[in-house]
Amino acid sequence: MPVTAPGASPPGASPAAVSPAAGNPLRDFYETPGVPLCSGPDRARRQARMLAQVLRDAVGPAVILDVGCGDGSVLAVMARQNPGHRFAGIDWSSGGVRSARSLGLTVLRGGVTPGLPVADGTVDVVIMSELIEHLVDPDGAVAEVRRVLRPGGSLLLSTPNLAAWYNRGLLALGVQPVFSEVSLRGVFGRPGSVVAGHLRLYTRRALTGFLSASGFRCVTVAGARYHDVPRPLGPLDRAFCRWPSAASILLVHARKVLDGRWRRRPAPGPQASMRRPRASARRRRAGLRRRQASGRPSAGARVPRSR
Repeated sequence: MPVTAPGASPPGASPAAVSPAAGNPLRDFYETPGVPLCSGPDRARRQARMLAQVLRDAVGPAVILDVGCGDGSVLAVMARQNPGHRFAGIDWSSGGVRSARSLGLTVLRGGVTPGLPVADGTVDVVIMSELIEHLVDPDGAVAEVRRVLRPGGSLLLSTPNLAAWYNRGLLALGVQPVFSEVSLRGVFGRPGSVVAGHLRLYTRRALTGFLSASGFRCVTVAGARYHDVPRPLGPLDRAFCRWPSAASILLVHARKVLDGRWRRRPAPGPQASMRRPRASARRRRAGLRRRQASGRPSAGARVPRSR
């Protein structure tokens, strides 16, 4: 997996070379001690299982890149349970990178935008484990993932579900949904006390539509439970995993669509939705109304024959 772009340091390099820009509130937030850099062993195990299913048919050692690897705990479990493949991670948190490297992992310090420090088409599988909800520019991030993937390569993505079963009830009662945040300084209007830095949330429909429009084909969408659900509600949370649209966590396996089968949709112009119909279409509709008013059959209509 060749490293190409500046802005990320190889293992052993000085972090000062790629230190986050001063005055960036979001980067300052992730450098704050106590901000969670992983989601626990459940997340690690489920990502390892998803990856194992994808790698079953791999021919030779595959290259796996964990974007937003945090402290490397998930990456370490995946590497341990899927030996014989090449693993690397990227994260912009200096504390997370130090922790991951202490586990013997190959980890670069950098961000997904303006560009991943990886050459085009050199990665077989990209992991985005509960990362996309933290991103300012998910469009640019997914475009970068598509760039570094080989043709037909896989994206394994997980993210909290805005339409989780309990969020539907909370929102109906006027309570801020779980996983959503209005501030980086505290939790307001919803259950919980930990600020995770979530900037945007997805439903199943929104996430699959977004990935399809970004040049991916969604192979599977599954549900997973949330580790912070109160214990009495745990069985209910596990039951909703069978209905991904209402599950706590969305798990998506998507494949990169070949360039010849996918055309990027241009962004609509400011007046795209206000364009007037073409004159020929207006004339056809006006003629149809006149024929209907006069009782004459429209073009192509069948006229019953008298016997």
